[in-house]
Amino acid sequence: MTPQDFDYIAAVLRQRSGLVIMPDKTYLLESRLVPLARRRGLGGLDQLIQRMRVVRDEKLTAEVVEAMTTNESFFFRDGKPFEIFRQQTLPSLIASRAQQRQIRIWSAACSTGQEPYSLAMILREEAARLAGWRIDILATDLSVEVLERAKLGLYTQFEVQRGLPIQFLLKYFAQVNDMWQIEPSVRSMVRFRQYNLLDDPTPLGGFDVIFCRNVLIYFDQPTKRLILDRMSQLIPPDGALYLGGAETVLGVSDSFKPLPGLRGVYGIAA
Repeated sequence: MTPQDFDYIAAVLRQRSGLVIMPDKTYLLESRLVPLARRRGLGGLDQLIQRMRVVRDEKLTAEVVEAMTTNESFFFRDGKPFEIFRQQTLPSLIASRAQQRQIRIWSAACSTGQEPYSLAMILREEAARLAGWRIDILATDLSVEVLERAKLGLYTQFEVQRGLPIQFLLKYFAQVNDMWQIEPSVRSMVRFRQYNLLDDPTPLGGFDVIFCRNVLIYFDQPTKRLILDRMSQLIPPDGALYLGGAETVLGVSDSFKPLPGLRGVYGIAA
C-alpha cells in the first residue's frame, strides 16, 4: 500500500466514522480489507482503493467503513460497571423518578448487543420494583451488520461463556441447536437503531443513563470532546455516563465530572 493510498483510506475512515488509523496500523487495514476485496472480486487492496477513488463506489466505501469498525463485545464486560449500575445508579433513579416512572438508557456503539442485553437482564431482575414503569433501552451502532445480529439475540457457546453468569444463561436463554438465544421478553426491552456517533444525537431524545464504553479510545481529542459535549446535553443533572476503564473525561471535556468512588462513571459538571 502506498502512503497516498493509506492517507486516502485513513481520511475516509475519519470522515465517515471518526476512527483514527495511524500508519503503524497498516497491517490492520490489510487484514480486514483484503478479504473484502476478494469477496468483491477485486485483485487486492490496490484495486479496492482504486475503485473507491475513481469509481466512487459508495456501497463499497460503506463496506470498508463497516469492516474497519471494531465490534468487540461481551456480556457484563468488566463486571464492575454493571454492579455499580444495579447497586447505585438504578436505586437512585427509582427513587428520583417515582413520579414519572420512566427510565431511558442509551447503549452507544452497542456492537452485537451484549451490553444492552446485560442491562435488560439487570432490569428484569428488578421487575418487582419496576412494575408499572416504562423502561426504554436504545442501542445504537454504525454497523448495520452487527445490529442485525444483535436483534436476533443469538450467540455462540463461546460468546455466552464470556462474562454471562450461568444463572442468567439458564434463566434468560434458550438453546437453539449449538447456539443460545435470549428469550423474547428480554429482546423486546431493547430497541436497535443505526447511528453514527459523529452525528447530532438530539433526535434520539434525553437519557437518564448513557453507556459509551470502550469507544472513545478510537477517536482523536477534538472528536471525543464533541461527542461528550453533545451527550451532556441529553443527560439530566442526576444522570450518569459510563465510560470504559481506559477512558476519562479529564482533560477532554468540562461537561462531565467523575462521580466520587465510582470509577468510570461520570455526572454532569456543575
